[in-house]
Amino acid sequence: MAFTAQQVKELRERTGAGMMDCKAALEASRGDLSGAVEYLRKKGLADAAKKAQRDARDGVVASYIHPGSKIGVLVEVNCETDFVARTEAFQQIVKDVAMQVAAAGPLYVSREEVPGTVLDAERDVYRQQMADQKKPPHILDKIVEGKLEKFFAETCLLDQPFIRDTSGKTTVKDLVDQATARLGERVVIKRFARFQVGER
Repeated sequence: MAFTAQQVKELRERTGAGMMDCKAALEASRGDLSGAVEYLRKKGLADAAKKAQRDARDGVVASYIHPGSKIGVLVEVNCETDFVARTEAFQQIVKDVAMQVAAAGPLYVSREEVPGTVLDAERDVYRQQMADQKKPPHILDKIVEGKLEKFFAETCLLDQPFIRDTSGKTTVKDLVDQATARLGERVVIKRFARFQVGER
């Protein structure tokens, strides 16, 4: 199916993908822009998965001070080379990550960092909340795990919905995977620290 140059331009602006990738995506989705975005996201995730074993030992430490100077963030984001670390696209990812930490206040980078004791305590709280419900244990377990997913989406940076995507469909992990695909190097959020006036 035919697609217009305007569609290619719009898809490039929305995804940051190359022209040939955008054309292929529009072809695969028969000119449907939403389908093309989804196609590129899946392709980006596949490309990112291939790069997951590479070492990311370069990168930057950046700071962000929220207007009003009440919240400040330090973040380390890694990539594979100094060349990519200095690009405008990489710097934008780092800025987006720092703003995400400032706005959403995550506690951990990933769900793998959440201590087992914290997860056990959360599970206990959820089970106590449902103690009066007469549901079979296997149903309760599913509900508890569903609530844990919500906990991860609130407290783990990579699981959080990206604040600049108003649709709420893009997670920070998606953002990182897209950056990995676009830059051709593995991108990793290593660590962060968030400071807020009056908090310890």
